[in-house]
Amino acid sequence: MTTFTHINANGEANMVDVSEKAETVREARAEAYVRMAPETLQMILSGQHHKGDVFATARIAGIQAAKRTWELIPLCHPLLLTKVEVSLTPMPESNLVRIESLCKLTGKTGVEMEALTAAGVAALTIYDMCKAVQKDMVIENVRLLEKCGGKSGHFIAKETSC
Repeated sequence: MTTFTHINANGEANMVDVSEKAETVREARAEAYVRMAPETLQMILSGQHHKGDVFATARIAGIQAAKRTWELIPLCHPLLLTKVEVSLTPMPESNLVRIESLCKLTGKTGVEMEALTAAGVAALTIYDMCKAVQKDMVIENVRLLEKCGGKSGHFIAKETSC
């Protein structure tokens, strides 16, 4: 196991100095799931939700969150993202909504936190928009699926089932 990069010799948290790192193309994908009652999912899919298009709102929230990750997580660098995608897939057979995010840039540091933030905030937005009809929804399995570019190389998560 390697050491924590955000901790200095005195054990203090610090932002990593990336000024000497080479710029490379970096990409990361993350996912999250929202488990809900069949009736809640049907309300979303049928467009009957009184707050409007839940998936469109969650998609935009995820994109916005990726762009503002550096303001939410103290030691993240502000990044010039070149691509952010958020997709939402209903899984009625499992009473789930699957959220997948993709973030990309050419830069000196990775975009894993931006991808995770995008997926997580999209899930939180679904919860926020639907909490009036169901308070016991569960956000689960928020994780990094893949990252490539940079010194640490290519990572692909092991498959899991929800």
